[in-house]
Amino acid sequence: MLWDTHMHTHFSVDSEADTAEMIAASINAGVGGICFTDHLDLEKTQTTPDLFPLDIPAYFKEMKRFQTQSQDKFPIYIGVEIGLQTYLKDLLPQIIQEYPFDFVIGSSHWINGEDPYYPEYFVGKIEDEAYREYFESILENLAVFDCFDVYGHLDYIVRYGPNTNKYYTYDKFADVIDEILRILIQRGKGIEINTGGFKYGLGHPNPTEAILKRYREMGGEIVTIGADAHKPEHVAYDFRKVTNILKDAGFHYFTVFCKRKPVFYPL
Repeated sequence: MLWDTHMHTHFSVDSEADTAEMIAASINAGVGGICFTDHLDLEKTQTTPDLFPLDIPAYFKEMKRFQTQSQDKFPIYIGVEIGLQTYLKDLLPQIIQEYPFDFVIGSSHWINGEDPYYPEYFVGKIEDEAYREYFESILENLAVFDCFDVYGHLDYIVRYGPNTNKYYTYDKFADVIDEILRILIQRGKGIEINTGGFKYGLGHPNPTEAILKRYREMGGEIVTIGADAHKPEHVAYDFRKVTNILKDAGFHYFTVFCKRKPVFYPL
């Protein structure tokens, strides 16, 4: 059974989900286990003038309680999704070392202090140039960060572009995407198949099937699965598509992290 290892609760600023309800939804969805990955986004911009830190002690206290309650019945791991920005290159590794996370997703939600979630980010930009700027910002993050296990939703930005993925293809950005994948593979880092892309109406996961296949062709072996759910009804979203997508990309296994170590499960 597939695991959903990317989900959020009320500990994330963009979710109000009850932890117990997320667990119940996961069990009802028939997944093999889950990992909570609430946001740690220490960003400060004009659109979000305050910091939105994760209350990590409270987070662990609550998640540990549910772990104990479900012990030997349903596996629950504790992870985090960290928003990578180069100016946090000293702070984020310190935080990650301080707490016993099972799994750390490194993600790019911001580009030079701007969030592409907001339409204002694309004003005055050619869409393809905005997308390339996003991929290049990932390379900038990779130059200074090594405190994560997988890079989350590699083409996240296309969820919010003026035309979403209507004109977007891997081939347009193959040079920079291949460099991202090369560095990740060289460092033993993974990527995820994030089914949130289906929820956003893209018709594809994030990243696309072409990027998943390219990662495997280049020697990448670590791929985790997550729906990026912020509500119980989105847990394991469109997971029925995942096995075939990964097999078509050349994978025979998917990955779950426990105590920051990859464990491989057959598809």
